[in-house]
Amino acid sequence: MKTNNLEHLAVIMDGNGRWATKRGKPRLYGHKAGIESFKRTIKACLEFNIHILSVYAFSTENWSRPKEEVDGIMDLINEFCKTDTDFAVENGIQVVTMGDLSKLPENLQISLTNMIEKTINNNKLILNIGINYGARSEIIRALNLIIQDNLPFCDEQIFKKYLYTSNLPDPDLIIRASGEKRLSNFMLYQCAYSEFYFPKTHWPDFNKRVIKKAIKVYNKRNRRFGGLKNY
Repeated sequence: MKTNNLEHLAVIMDGNGRWATKRGKPRLYGHKAGIESFKRTIKACLEFNIHILSVYAFSTENWSRPKEEVDGIMDLINEFCKTDTDFAVENGIQVVTMGDLSKLPENLQISLTNMIEKTINNNKLILNIGINYGARSEIIRALNLIIQDNLPFCDEQIFKKYLYTSNLPDPDLIIRASGEKRLSNFMLYQCAYSEFYFPKTHWPDFNKRVIKKAIKVYNKRNRRFGGLKNY
């Protein structure tokens, strides 16, 4: 499928709780369904030859949710890491993360580290998982590291090296599921020239068809990056 140089897709996986509530189920039921949608999205990216997928799995603000929900989300991510590492290895998926992993439960830190190490040499798809991630804290972290290194000068290229995404290109397209039209502290520095798409589909219902439609919409966009095309 033609992807019009869509190399990096970023997704805000939103709407799990509302999806569950509509069905009279607890919010964690929606998060469990969201994991399956996450897996479908990974497979779709492999099929459509998208080389980088960044996802917003758990934000720095999500800690304020009820402890039962937070613990459930952590358990679901941990289970994904344990059960899908072999799938990642077999399908050429390299797993990387953005966010402060030191704040995560120890068992999840171990599972994530294992998945990262076992997939480090893969190159078909980079799966960038944002966990305990917030763009503002990422920027503050970068500034503190620059101060710590006592740099006499900093430009955009130097600053980018201090971000979690230092080795990745900026997202070409950012999708937020469930129809909300905001970034919610996601990749604020990296999204300067990203295209946006806001389907009303809640994340648990997200599938290959939605992604295919998003790519079709993206293909029609005229990306000028501040200049004039064919000038």
